[in-house]
Amino acid sequence: MRRWLAFLLLAILSSAAGLPLLAARPQRVVSQAVGTDELLLALADPGQIAALSHIGRDVRFSVVAAEAKRFPALKDSDAESVLRFRPDLVLAASFTRPETLALLRRAGVRLVVLDRFDSLEDVYASLRILGRELGQEARAEALIAQCRARVQALAERLRGARPVRVLTAGAYPFTAGAGTTFQDLCDHAGALNVAAEAGLRGHAPTPSEKLLTWNAEVLVISGDRPDGSDARARLAEIPHYRALPAFKAGRFAVIPGALMSSVSHHRIDAYELLARALHPERLR
Repeated sequence: MRRWLAFLLLAILSSAAGLPLLAARPQRVVSQAVGTDELLLALADPGQIAALSHIGRDVRFSVVAAEAKRFPALKDSDAESVLRFRPDLVLAASFTRPETLALLRRAGVRLVVLDRFDSLEDVYASLRILGRELGQEARAEALIAQCRARVQALAERLRGARPVRVLTAGAYPFTAGAGTTFQDLCDHAGALNVAAEAGLRGHAPTPSEKLLTWNAEVLVISGDRPDGSDARARLAEIPHYRALPAFKAGRFAVIPGALMSSVSHHRIDAYELLARALHPERLR
């Protein structure tokens, strides 16, 4: 009888606190990738976090670099570095090295591998998965609602605006077409991705001989400096970009590298940044 009363009391307290009934929240969570760092920091209680990825403190790759410095960091992204923190839950991404994932599974640690990153709906799905794993479902739903409100507000500001023809340009010999995070960025920022319009899907080799025919009005670049001078200097060394009218006219939209590659809810900052660059009359 006494045990049953204790069981009932715990259930009532858990329910009142919005916790999963009798489910223990993980208390030593290790995040192995920058994207999972950003999601984990948004949802977890600080006491649940044992360690974050080894590059999560680097502003070139992480939107939450300053916040990440409050927590221990992995020495590397391999399984040995992760297991040193005795995790009860490990967060990884599908692009994590397969041998690392295999070793973590073999060690018997609870492992969640997120594998969808292309769109904001993918982010919402990841937030819900992580919310359940952390026992933070209400926090995940609240964050999703905030994101939806921001995206809706941006869409209302851009309603009726002519999409600006853009091309993402960088030192790597690949161009982002349909089905990429860049396409998702364009879809929310009042932009038309000329590579997707031309039929490119995913990240494809840059068709340098065709770029002139795509009539890009603005080049979207990622740079560490607000004016993009570092990225522009690198592009100046590539002949097919130098030949574009947008390059000659200095029509660039600069997105910080960490935002450009973000696979978390922080990508909304990139939507707003690009929309402001392309449609200043709508977002003053």
